Amino acid sequence: MPAADAPDIGTTETGTPDSDSPDAGSPEVGPLRRCIVTRERLAKERMIRFVVGPDRAVVPDLAARLPGRGIWLSAARDVVETARLRGAFAKAARGPVTVPPDLLEMLQAALVRRISESLGLARRAGQAVAGFEKAREWLRDGRAGVVIQAADGSPEERARFLSSARGTVAVHAPLSAEALGAVFGRDRAVHAVVAPGALAERIGLDCTRLGGLAPGLTANDKGANDRDSGA
Repeated sequence: MPAADAPDIGTTETGTPDSDSPDAGSPEVGPLRRCIVTRERLAKERMIRFVVGPDRAVVPDLAARLPGRGIWLSAARDVVETARLRGAFAKAARGPVTVPPDLLEMLQAALVRRISESLGLARRAGQAVAGFEKAREWLRDGRAGVVIQAADGSPEERARFLSSARGTVAVHAPLSAEALGAVFGRDRAVHAVVAPGALAERIGLDCTRLGGLAPGLTANDKGANDRDSGA
């Protein structure tokens, strides 16, 4: 279990940095957090929080709810690897820590689980549908908060589906057709639509974080990935 409640690292009550030191702590309030690697201030929903447990192991906290001193990183592959390889976690935690060597893979798998679970919640609440025709009807009628497409779906079919979009809608491709189908009780699914609301927003943010951890992307590439994450 993580340590008891402790200040978050590198933010003030207004969400602004209180020091240039990466281990400067302050209450975990406010909308912004500062990355211990890039020093950039971002909305906490677009970052990844970590805590250090009593065994000094670094623990990802994707929901940002675990007790303990929060250590924040930009959701970018190169940033996570830099923090892991260059001692940024230990410096922020003010002491030795154990960092999993497969931290990136752990984060990716955990985000995929969160996305699948959120899609399942949306489906059970009647806020999500899958299948070309039904999902396209929602998309055409402006009932889409976010579109999820299978990463291994046909590019031509995915483009044809999106041609019926009314206005601008976020599109992500975090899951395979088999994994997306499993959420909706199908063997495969290439298209799903989630109605506007809190679940759609949560899914979109998790997809954006997952996209930032994709192989080959850097923190500088992440802005482009946010704009075109699987469309």
